[in-house]
Amino acid sequence: MKAKYITLTALSFLFLLCSGFKRKNKNATTHLAIHFKNFVGNQPLKLNDSLNAYSNANGDDFYLTTFKFYVSNFVLTKTNGETVTVPESYFLINAADASSMDIELPEVPAGKYKAISFIIGVDSLRNFAGAQTGCLDPAKGMFWTWKSGYIFVKLEGASSKSTSKKNRLTFHIGGAISPDNTIRHFEQELPKKLKVKEGGHPQIDIAVDAAALFKGKTTVDFSKLNFTMGGPNSVIVADNYEQGLFTVTDVKK
Repeated sequence: MKAKYITLTALSFLFLLCSGFKRKNKNATTHLAIHFKNFVGNQPLKLNDSLNAYSNANGDDFYLTTFKFYVSNFVLTKTNGETVTVPESYFLINAADASSMDIELPEVPAGKYKAISFIIGVDSLRNFAGAQTGCLDPAKGMFWTWKSGYIFVKLEGASSKSTSKKNRLTFHIGGAISPDNTIRHFEQELPKKLKVKEGGHPQIDIAVDAAALFKGKTTVDFSKLNFTMGGPNSVIVADNYEQGLFTVTDVKK
């Protein structure tokens, strides 16, 4: 009887091996892809297209020559409420560089996730750590050498309503000290649950609306506000885009 039991156990084990049985790895991780797509309102963003101007919430025409922004300090929330902080997650998204639109969060633990959050800009610690490397390299054109600190969002262009020289628009949003602190946070519940599993290829799609800089708490009139490099006017713009700059549009396995 004992020999029969051992034989059955051995046969069961062999069956599991032959049928491709694989024990789940509770510590499994994978990369999470995030794809950004830039818009102005509901129109795809195109740089240097002066013949097809956009319109802001005030009805002012404009076109863009530069649109860059930092996203950092990503946090994912599981369906059970547990949060996962992604270390060293700093990325520069540049409308002039299509490759920058796709980023990867490494070693995200397997599980089901319901929300994502991140900083729009660079956190205070890194902001005052001086010039750094990688996407935080000053050569990227997002660091103020004249007042140590990063530009969190940079938008440049022109508008016929602008009173600046050559009708320019210059919005360099930065600053991490009150009352001119422009560090802002984005958080959103995902439109559907994100499943992260070993061997999978999960992705989150995020739409970016550059027009969000000019609407929200304050409707921007380019005849009155067309230039800012930190300070109170940058706070106005940051308060605008905190709620409207990003929208998670899709979740893919």
